[in-house]
Amino acid sequence: MKREQAYIARVVFTVVLGGLLFGYDTAVISGAEKGLQAFFLQAQDFQYTDVWHGITSSSALIGCIIGCIISGWYASKFGRKMALLLSGIFFFLSAIQSYYPEFLFFEYSKPNFALLIAFNMYRILGGIGVGMASAICPMYIAEISPAEIRGKLVSCNQFAIVLGQLVVYLVNYFIVGEHTNPVIERIGEGIYLLDSAASDSWSISTGWRYMFVSEAIPAALFTLLVCFIPETPRFLVMNENNEKALSVLTRINGEYKAQQILEEIEGTITSEKKNLFAYGWAVIFIGIMLCVFQQIMGINAVMYFGPRIFGSFESSVNPMASTVMVGIVNIIMTFVSIFLIERIGRKPLLVYGAIGMAIGAAGIALSNILVVPSFIPILCVLFYIACFGLSWGPVCWVLVSEMFPNTIRSKAMGLASAFIWVSNFVVSFTFIPIYNMNYGSMGSHFGHILSYTIYGVCCIIAAVFVWRLVPETRGKTLEKINNLWK
Repeated sequence: MKREQAYIARVVFTVVLGGLLFGYDTAVISGAEKGLQAFFLQAQDFQYTDVWHGITSSSALIGCIIGCIISGWYASKFGRKMALLLSGIFFFLSAIQSYYPEFLFFEYSKPNFALLIAFNMYRILGGIGVGMASAICPMYIAEISPAEIRGKLVSCNQFAIVLGQLVVYLVNYFIVGEHTNPVIERIGEGIYLLDSAASDSWSISTGWRYMFVSEAIPAALFTLLVCFIPETPRFLVMNENNEKALSVLTRINGEYKAQQILEEIEGTITSEKKNLFAYGWAVIFIGIMLCVFQQIMGINAVMYFGPRIFGSFESSVNPMASTVMVGIVNIIMTFVSIFLIERIGRKPLLVYGAIGMAIGAAGIALSNILVVPSFIPILCVLFYIACFGLSWGPVCWVLVSEMFPNTIRSKAMGLASAFIWVSNFVVSFTFIPIYNMNYGSMGSHFGHILSYTIYGVCCIIAAVFVWRLVPETRGKTLEKINNLWK
């Protein structure tokens, strides 16, 4: 391996740990949510309803929105590296405090409304870290990578995200071990009762805590390693530190090519204003809508509530084991996407991936109408996940990280990423109420059908949007992509 390749590999490895933490933090709730629900159902001073559980399961997403909003300003003022460092600190603190939300102010294992608020605040803190990492990690990689392998390297961030999800599924699975999920009975519309006698007390009091604190180890490693990576050349040039930018470019591209790239960067930095709409509204609108579609196609309904969904299929397969299958399929297809993205291009992968996801969502909905073996909806879910892993998972982040011009990238990336988390929050918050809807003779199957019908329709709309409006950016330098929007 050339010295330049070894150097960029070390840097990218460090940064994608932020992606791993992104996946870890957002998916940890899938194993912990039933234990959390049972824990707070024991509270005496308030009724823990479906609405409160929806808020608790998705509270980190509020932090993600905040993190994305501040990431653009923070990365522009203090640099991409410092933004990554701050996100790592937030990851670590959230993991510790989510494990022990009673710290200083509450009696241990005595649930009440104030403790619920405290727990959600700690999850929001971690969400801020996720939001910052989601915007900064792909942007950092895009700004530091050679054009000919930029798509592959940015895709590695998505690979790390799904690896983080798979790791936490496995960690949750081994933490649970021989223990069982709590037994929770529905006694009214959105109201549940814990069957304490039939439930595993360890899962209620302890299991979910271990799931959250397990994140502290990778968070500490990421925070430490970020201290040893360089700032990106684009940020350095924007802050008139051209000599240091040339040094970084030389270590990545070699001396001759580094000088050419530096001149291109200087040309775009000096010739364009830093106003967010300096290139018009189209680039901002397309970037935002790509992020919105990635979420409203329903992917995180599976990622966050997988055990609950698989449990409804009346299969003999352990629901927790099924989520591990989801993680394995997702990571395999994301790995395949890394090799296809520079050969096929961004746009075709997004179009065909959305169509495939629509087929998978339709299969899940139809499985609740027709009498089919329980393995059919499981296969439909895995096909849906496979199509996402091959396309919208990695490709959306690649496109958004490279499509915005240098002078507006941090602000535009932060804004677009914020819409990812707004959309994610909407899906996560509404999924349980929609999924549990009952109607006439269809009973709870009505909610199952409705939710995946909505997601399937969104997949089709997304395919048409990309086909009609999204440009292809494969093989172009970041500076040449500027010309697409002039």
